[in-house]
Amino acid sequence: MNKYYMGIDIGSISTKGVIIDQNNNIIKSDYLLTEGDPIKAVKKLINNLKCDFKISGVGTTGSARELIGAMVNATVVKNEITAHAIGTLSIKPDVKTVLEIGGQDSKIILIENGIVIDYAMNTLCAAGTGSFLSSQASRLNVSVNDFGLIALKSKKPTKVAARCTVFAESDLVHKMQMGYQKEDIIAGLCHAVVINYLNNVGKGKKIKPPIVFQGGVSKNIGVVKAFEKELNENIYVDKNGHLTGALGVAILTKKQKEVSFDFNINDISFETKGIECIKCSNNCEIITILKEGKIIDSWGNKCDKGIKV
Repeated sequence: MNKYYMGIDIGSISTKGVIIDQNNNIIKSDYLLTEGDPIKAVKKLINNLKCDFKISGVGTTGSARELIGAMVNATVVKNEITAHAIGTLSIKPDVKTVLEIGGQDSKIILIENGIVIDYAMNTLCAAGTGSFLSSQASRLNVSVNDFGLIALKSKKPTKVAARCTVFAESDLVHKMQMGYQKEDIIAGLCHAVVINYLNNVGKGKKIKPPIVFQGGVSKNIGVVKAFEKELNENIYVDKNGHLTGALGVAILTKKQKEVSFDFNINDISFETKGIECIKCSNNCEIITILKEGKIIDSWGNKCDKGIKV
């Protein structure tokens, strides 16, 4: 009997899901916006992935992995670094560097002989992320989906300050007022994202080829070309690069015991509650998730006095 596995990658901006077979082929996938409500987003995701396959394992990764893991009774709950590394290796086994830029954060993963040897993440500055490009696209009155193609038309990219979002936006307005061509400004923004990434996330890291670029921003050909120019290397972008985290955590579930998974969760009530524990001086802020009013999981306690399910 064929076995199938589900992986869910839920972040602050987007929610991704895949169903894979025993050979790691993606049978079904979906990508949607989280919109500040991970529970609602995952319910919609699972409804979109609904199929007749028997799911033998479910894994979660991303910023809301604990919450969603409890919600779907996941057998594997893994951090983004592990999930992205496993997913990337399944697509390109010889990869040595993974560049990832998402909606609100970015990361770099260095791999040798199929093993992660170093990594770094940036969650403090938005100047090198997808949300930054989206906000600048609105300011320039163009679709962010057209950013890359417009950037390629530039003959002389405008230099845009990339130290942080505030400086970049201020400099952008200044360049617009001075009359720079829109394609030159957009090309400059793509280049600024790359410089910001390399100076922050990639600082001190030895970037070796083969290099894989993934995350939502990898769909922007302008940023891809800027990376190739700065690194003087070819950059590989897979068509499923935005699903790599979900793919990786789905693969990891294959080594776990089988679970019973039900696609019909739309009518089930899930909610989260924050509780301050007063049983000791730690005063831990504990997050609980309730299914139909009953606590099914909790996290955040630093000692055994906190809530236990």
